[in-house]
Amino acid sequence: MTGNITKRIQEIQETIPSTVRLIAVTKTVSTEAIREAYEAGIRDFGENKIQEALAKQEKLQDLNDITWHFLGHLQSNKVKQALLHFHWIHTCDRVKIAQRLNRLLGELEITPPNLLLQVKPLKDPNKYGWEIPELLEALPTLNEYQHLKIKGLMTILPLNQSTEETQAAFTKVRDLGQKINIQKDLSFTIEELSMGMSADYPIAIEAGATMIRLGRTIFGERPH
Repeated sequence: MTGNITKRIQEIQETIPSTVRLIAVTKTVSTEAIREAYEAGIRDFGENKIQEALAKQEKLQDLNDITWHFLGHLQSNKVKQALLHFHWIHTCDRVKIAQRLNRLLGELEITPPNLLLQVKPLKDPNKYGWEIPELLEALPTLNEYQHLKIKGLMTILPLNQSTEETQAAFTKVRDLGQKINIQKDLSFTIEELSMGMSADYPIAIEAGATMIRLGRTIFGERPH
């Protein structure tokens, strides 16, 4: 594997705009592989599980300019750890979690992480997140949570969509961001769109993604 990671990163970076933030998704990836990606210039790393992330962060303390992104489903009992150990949380997916994040940020004396609201542009019982009408309805409530640093939207699409369906779904998320930004009286704006993974990131970039989350494309197939 060693060497391949560097080569893959170089190939990806040659094909994506410099304005798009490349997040290396390191679920089940060794700290050695993370170090190689770091040496190749990656500074943004994404983890899905808090415990796995904490173990890796412990071993990688010497790489003190890493930006850590939490990408997994955020459970209520893990909110405090997510706030303490990540610079970005991509998966605020319901009002209850936003409320808990806000309350804990009011109690903890820390810099709030950047927060993305997870949306579902397509109906999918297997994915978390707000459906678009639900999120629009929740905006006044979210606006009351003064401790939250809401920066954008995030989405994960269902598997096996056609190129056209994928393009349309990403475009819906982009349009939602624009719709939110013209609303009066909101204290936050949608600046970031975290959308696109190994299978569909070129389509996401075309639709306006500012962040892409790549695991397999950088690190190869994961062991099952």
